[in-house]
Amino acid sequence: MNEHQIDLAHTVALGSIDDEDHHDVQELLDSEDPVLRAAFSQEVRDTNEALSLLAAATAATPSPSLRARLLAAIAAEQPPVAS
Repeated sequence: MNEHQIDLAHTVALGSIDDEDHHDVQELLDSEDPVLRAAFSQEVRDTNEALSLLAAATAATPSPSLRARLLAAIAAEQPPVAS
């Protein structure tokens, strides 16, 4: 895989793909090269696993005040409940 294809795999794993990248990914997945397709899929899986491990290793419980502010902000975004 070349550097652009590796970057595409990371973009897919991050879920931040745009239309142009989507087209490139589709071309890659439609490729007749099974080794390239397999390498791309493995890079996406490896990146997802690394991101999951990082998230688990850095997870922290928010302070009570931050949690309250976040919940209040979320509640303010909710549409009113019909009676």
